[in-house]
Amino acid sequence: MGLRQLLEDLGKTSVEHQADVLRTQSETAGGDDLTALAPRHPACVCGTVRTVTLPPRRSVPALVAEVWDGNGSVNLVWIGRRSIAGIEPGTFLRARGRVAEVRGVPTIFNPAYEIVPTA
Repeated sequence: MGLRQLLEDLGKTSVEHQADVLRTQSETAGGDDLTALAPRHPACVCGTVRTVTLPPRRSVPALVAEVWDGNGSVNLVWIGRRSIAGIEPGTFLRARGRVAEVRGVPTIFNPAYEIVPTA
């Protein structure tokens, strides 16, 4: 590691350092860059769950998890679910599905997913 890299690392905040580590983990796990997702195309996304919400709906429940890879985020939506064991903030996961854009946010409905253990 050169002096320039060392100085750059010293100048980073803990959030920036965490984002760098998460980007590396996401790339290693085979995830696509979340800032480059194209609507109506399949994607494999990897990242950490930042938030899990249950939006108020009168008819059909939906569980929404925001996944962040250090660059960008994507919403994963499971229709008809109120909770999924293991899907909670801080969990690193890999999900696959077709990307839709909902209110300007990349979204994958009912993705296939797996929880990936991290070191």
